[in-house]
Amino acid sequence: MIAAIPIEFILFGLTLTAVALFHRYTLQCALVGLLIITLYKLSFTNFAGVAGLAGLIAHLGHEWVLLSNLFALLVGFALLAQHFEDSHLPARLPDYLPDDWKGGLVLLGLVFVLSSFLDNIAGAMIGGTAAAAVFRNRLHIGYLAAIVAAANAGGAGSVIGDTTTTMMWLDGIAALDVFPAYVAAIAAFVVFAIPASLQQQRYSPIVKDDLEHVPIDGARLVIVLLILLSVVGTNIYMHLQMPDRSEDFPFIGVAITATVLLTSPWRRPDWSLVPSAALGSVFLLSLVLAASMMPVEQLPPASWINTLGLGFLSAVFDNIPLTKLALDAGGYDWGFLAYAVGFGGSMIWFGSSAGVALSNRFPESRSALAWIRGGWHVIVGYVVGFFVMLLTLGWHPHPPH
Repeated sequence: MIAAIPIEFILFGLTLTAVALFHRYTLQCALVGLLIITLYKLSFTNFAGVAGLAGLIAHLGHEWVLLSNLFALLVGFALLAQHFEDSHLPARLPDYLPDDWKGGLVLLGLVFVLSSFLDNIAGAMIGGTAAAAVFRNRLHIGYLAAIVAAANAGGAGSVIGDTTTTMMWLDGIAALDVFPAYVAAIAAFVVFAIPASLQQQRYSPIVKDDLEHVPIDGARLVIVLLILLSVVGTNIYMHLQMPDRSEDFPFIGVAITATVLLTSPWRRPDWSLVPSAALGSVFLLSLVLAASMMPVEQLPPASWINTLGLGFLSAVFDNIPLTKLALDAGGYDWGFLAYAVGFGGSMIWFGSSAGVALSNRFPESRSALAWIRGGWHVIVGYVVGFFVMLLTLGWHPHPPH
């Protein structure tokens, strides 16, 4: 340790700092950081009590399902977003949205609603694709941050809208115990969505064109729907019928891959997107794997103050191990925890899988400083939403389950 801080945390902090500062070399920074952390643990410490190569192999054997699912989701949803764009439906959206800043607000609202019953990655990708068409590929970074925030906020109160809430559901937390997170999520949405829409309107307003002659490709929309149903359906089926096996095999990853391949003869996906999406996925997986190696055996005692802090921690530290530790400890108000770990990652572009997925399409967003400067309203929205929920519902911790 250095100043009572484990070396692993210092190495991980340096990795995140490098990612934030050298945004043109984010993949290289993440891979080098992962390598250094792995070598340090192999040489000087252990993996959950097991030292050396055997400990590393055991750790990878525990994490491979999560990593495989994330990889398939990120790549699969990149192809889904292109199917959605090629359907020409996004190009028709300007004719149906208000032609001022309220058009951007309505679009963010649609992302929020979509993410309540779809994966937040899918919500962010569909929202980004639609926004690119509506605003002619000129998106303010504050609006990009708002798209990610809307996707994460929409999934915060739904057990099928976010990986963390699904983990809670799997662990025995009732869906109604997570649902109150929408009180905070809706309040946060009002705070960040209006400034973001005004930012975008000043930067690049909606341009209404007569695009009635552009035919909508219904087949591609059906493929989009099938891909989404494969993910949501597999998720629900596994957690209801085989909850004990969901961590043994990447069922969701296999489902989305199979659907993409089976529908490819009908409408060919844009396979040229796969390399860039794969590289973006490797970046996120490197951070997730590095975070999983941190010696976080326990969290501070459950309280609303510590839960508020977990939201800020989720912006730089993977929220999946944080959620697992909170479930093991118990004593949380699960609505507050769902909001904190689900929405908190929106404050930095690499703080959530939805942000990383969107950055693959809009590389200009890969600057932590620019994200915070342009998306300041997301940070304010997180704090306001948390305290609105605290003042209206109060902190009601659940006993260990």
